[in-house]
Amino acid sequence: MFHDKRVLVTGASRGLGWATAKAFLDGGATVAVNGRTEESTRDGIERLGGGDKLIAAPGDVGTVAGCEAVVGSAVDALGGLDILVNSAGVATTLPIEDGDEAIWDAIVDVNLKGTYFCCRAAMPALRESGGNIVNIASTEGLMGLKGASIYCASKGGVVLLTRALSAELAPDVRINCVCPGYIDTDMVRRDWIDKTDDPATTLRDEVDAFAPMNRIGRPAEVAAAILYLASDQAGFTTGAALAVDGGATATN
Repeated sequence: MFHDKRVLVTGASRGLGWATAKAFLDGGATVAVNGRTEESTRDGIERLGGGDKLIAAPGDVGTVAGCEAVVGSAVDALGGLDILVNSAGVATTLPIEDGDEAIWDAIVDVNLKGTYFCCRAAMPALRESGGNIVNIASTEGLMGLKGASIYCASKGGVVLLTRALSAELAPDVRINCVCPGYIDTDMVRRDWIDKTDDPATTLRDEVDAFAPMNRIGRPAEVAAAILYLASDQAGFTTGAALAVDGGATATN
């Protein structure tokens, strides 16, 4: 489905980004893999199996200069760009009294600013190829969650950024986002589940409360949604926010 397609996935050294890079690779694409450091990028590529269809594009997408460098290096190495997936993300949970400017900046700089400036940096290449963008938002960008106000703000921003840019960029470039719910990634476990006194009970209780499907999601299921939105099958779809959440936003 993606033979001869040139793809950049940010935050692809682990989690949803890694699963997405793998899905595009399995679909025949050449994929530029972005991790924050050269080491994490190299590790992600090694776990994908290596080979000449994987390109290293390390760099911090939490700064404008970093976004421009990552996108620029990927476009140069790929010889253009057909698909951009903004998957890099940072999360934490804390009460508002504990939130300070450094925490706000750490989350918003990557989740929202990084998404915007990667999109901006990719515009010349995507306009030339008639390509498209898929952003990773969250169900927490569609509904509030206690203790996650900064994260919710950043991901809600990604949803509305996607919708605004869809109107601005059509018909030349499509842009959509996916809104994952509770997905079994190391970030979800490290930054949320494992911080509780009883992680197993927390996971069961939260899944029971928020997911009518009664289970946590798999990264490959989110990747499949991303590939659909990036494919020609979604050629009439732009500005969409596709929830991949086991029904959480349908009932909350």
